[in-house]
Amino acid sequence: MRASALSSPLALLLALGVWAAPEAAMAQEPVHVPDEAVAPARYHTFPPLREQAEEQQRWLEERVTRVLPDLMREYGVEMWIISQREYAEDPVFFSITSPTTFAARRRSIYVFHDRGPELGVERVALGGTTQGGLYTIYRSERPAPTGEEAELWGDEQWRLLRELVQERDPENIVVNIHEEHAFADGLHAGEREALERALGPYVERVKVEPRLAINYLAIRIPEMVPRYRQMMETVHAMISEAFSNAVIEPGVTTTEDVVWWFRERIRAMGMDTWFQPSVSVQRAGEVPASGPAVIQRGDLIWTDVGLDFMGLTTDTQHNGYVLRDGETEVPEGLRRCLATSNRMQDLLLVEMEPGRTGNEILAATLARLEEEGIDGTVYTHPIGDHGHGAGPLIGRWDAQEGVPVRGDVVLRASTWHSIELQATVPIPEWNDKPVQCRQEEEAYLDEAGERHWVFRRQEQFHLIW
Repeated sequence: MRASALSSPLALLLALGVWAAPEAAMAQEPVHVPDEAVAPARYHTFPPLREQAEEQQRWLEERVTRVLPDLMREYGVEMWIISQREYAEDPVFFSITSPTTFAARRRSIYVFHDRGPELGVERVALGGTTQGGLYTIYRSERPAPTGEEAELWGDEQWRLLRELVQERDPENIVVNIHEEHAFADGLHAGEREALERALGPYVERVKVEPRLAINYLAIRIPEMVPRYRQMMETVHAMISEAFSNAVIEPGVTTTEDVVWWFRERIRAMGMDTWFQPSVSVQRAGEVPASGPAVIQRGDLIWTDVGLDFMGLTTDTQHNGYVLRDGETEVPEGLRRCLATSNRMQDLLLVEMEPGRTGNEILAATLARLEEEGIDGTVYTHPIGDHGHGAGPLIGRWDAQEGVPVRGDVVLRASTWHSIELQATVPIPEWNDKPVQCRQEEEAYLDEAGERHWVFRRQEQFHLIW
């Protein structure tokens, strides 16, 4: 932490008299990695595409050889079938295939069969490729059917799948069908009909187990963290540049100008974004109800920006302030607002214990906010292969009472989460106008379940002079 006596958000809040928290709540230390550096965030350079692909292939190998077998045994799954056609891929498809695979080819079927701890999980491809040697291509030893029999099967892959299933004779088969969980519902309607015909009597052995797909996507391997930390520091550096006089000229630059600056900057770095960045302002006076706002002195500015790179995603919200003529620091009320949202982060991370559901974590966090007199909302989500990733939702902005189904998913160790929330604080300098300090920062649970910031969180405003 910074050396100043008001370096931590909690110390600042106490000094400004924001709340008088119960002694028990105050004694609870937040669980997070401290802000390890006062130096500005820096842009990282990344390796050439070939080296990126090699690194991603190593991650894939670890996931299918280490993570997946453990999950199949945890949930009692003997066989998992993932079937898709080109441009109708299962959400899991891109997490079980090589980084050089950009789509399914015609029809691609991948089968995972658990033969027990000694023989391990067999990985079989029917269509597609070996994905860098991680799958065995299944070939039939029987003669190919002709005439009416060939017409009956249609696609040859379905006949091969029936043979494979008959040979393995699994006790149960999981396919990705689920009414509520999108990450476990990747089997398209027509594909499901054809698959069930191909399975024939084995369709009676199909069982629904959404946790397999959800947690295969959710669990992060430690080897990913160093690269992800570089991505996060790059996001911080990018926001610092965007929220500076290098990009913003008060009274001239619009919020839309900054949005497109982000898009161009991300593209120039060889990255992509999984959503259109957002930039908006709050101010003492009125903000235009529609259209881009011209950024003025005295504005509180906010952004939400996310990278999509090397199969990983980020999602970050920061705040900046445009100094008025003669000002040298952010008004005290706004500093209190940011410190309050930092305190919310602390309280949430304390409650994010593995084994609890998203709804349990949400309820416990909101109870702490009420104890400390904080007005805010929590809407945290998993992140990883997908921006709004697989795993438990901890609130939604419009569902503070809990999120049905997705909020009932259990939090696990070795997962990443976007700690997304907002604190609403009246600003004395703005005639007590309520202001929202919205923040979003990536945190991870390590293999022991301890919580850490991937890089660090924002504790001071970005300044435009």
